[in-house]
Amino acid sequence: MGIIVEQTPLIPPAVHRLGDDMVNFYLVEEPEGLVLVDGGLPTHWGELCDHLADIGAVPGDIKAVLLTHAHPDHLGLAARVRREAGAAVWIHSAEAATLAAANPARAGASTERSMARYLMRRPASMGLVLRLARSGAFRPAPVRDPEVFESPATLTRVPGAPEAVPIPGHTPGSTAYVFRHHGVIFTGDALVSYDGLTGLRGPRLVCRGFTHDGASALASLDTLAGIGSDLTVLPGHGDPMAELSPAVEEARRVGIS
Repeated sequence: MGIIVEQTPLIPPAVHRLGDDMVNFYLVEEPEGLVLVDGGLPTHWGELCDHLADIGAVPGDIKAVLLTHAHPDHLGLAARVRREAGAAVWIHSAEAATLAAANPARAGASTERSMARYLMRRPASMGLVLRLARSGAFRPAPVRDPEVFESPATLTRVPGAPEAVPIPGHTPGSTAYVFRHHGVIFTGDALVSYDGLTGLRGPRLVCRGFTHDGASALASLDTLAGIGSDLTVLPGHGDPMAELSPAVEEARRVGIS
């Protein structure tokens, strides 16, 4: 599975979109070092190292990993980057126990609806599940004793001092990370432009088959709306969205399926 290294006019030069057509993760360049936002899949390690070499860097230049939540398709490289680069791994305290479990893929919060319900409606989604399995997504390595926060915070010990903004719903500790000096917000799966289970595109919440608490996810759109209108949205799934406020309004209009 190839990696996407996509620079579009929406993505500033210091931010790199990595991953594939299933999941995004990102690399942010700061003067103090590199920051990885989410961890992709275990099979992305070689491609990450190749991209680091392309920008004149090595894994040891990664100083922090910011996890938007502890779902397995976002954790793939986190433990390895901490082990090989010595990077600190950050996550909301509500996700820390899941991240530290022997198999984080089985330890997370329940979802509102069974995934089987969506697979029956759209059998093509089974291809996504099988590809994730082949990519090692369902056996991510645990990360014990991560750096945690509980409420909105500026992470001054992370290069670039990003803002961590809890937006619970998709998972109990889902978090957005804001790098205002780059004009971007990383929303993980709390606001996406593609839902692989339903196949729907455009600004939206991930369906209830992958979401813990739909009512909280909808309420967290109010939090996102208060962050600022002119930030580019870089989601965990799908393409970038030009401005946060219109994306939030469209997600509200669409609701959650």
